[in-house]
Amino acid sequence: MVESIGKISGSVIFKELEIGNLSEALFDDFNRYQEVKKCWRNENGQWILKDIAFTENWGAAEIQFLVKCLRSTIQTGGTVLGVFDHEKLIGFASLENVLRGSQRQYLQLTSIHISCEYRGYGLGKKLFCRICEKAKDKGAAKLYISAHSSEETQAFYRTMGCVDAEEIQEDIASHEPCDRQLEYKL
Repeated sequence: MVESIGKISGSVIFKELEIGNLSEALFDDFNRYQEVKKCWRNENGQWILKDIAFTENWGAAEIQFLVKCLRSTIQTGGTVLGVFDHEKLIGFASLENVLRGSQRQYLQLTSIHISCEYRGYGLGKKLFCRICEKAKDKGAAKLYISAHSSEETQAFYRTMGCVDAEEIQEDIASHEPCDRQLEYKL
């Protein structure tokens, strides 16, 4: 589907990716850059915004690992959606295909990213909504998200309506102990 988005020149296309679409070269122009100044931390059961500064960016090793993970998602029946400005990848999201939780209510949103220069145009919101539709189609009642603790990332998820997860998936939470475990009712 071709859409015109705000100030972005040209048209934006959302499409489901296949294994054959996934290569390291697909991410050649993708800019993961994020300058983080503050992060949320859970201290004694309360979330506190702290001054924690670092720069997030992906190098060749991170891209190689990402492509491996996205291929695995597709091979196991999950979904990877891409957002393109002409032929250039400018965003993507991945949804696993394993129902989790006591009621098998969750599908995990494993990633959602918009290239740095394309943030602020509503692409993340549109991508999130599309991945929610895919999750509903797969029988989920909720998304499960292990969300980066940066102030900006948490603000995005809160704006989308995400809340703290009712059931923490320990196998997921243990991989990134600083992440905030969230859910979104579909």
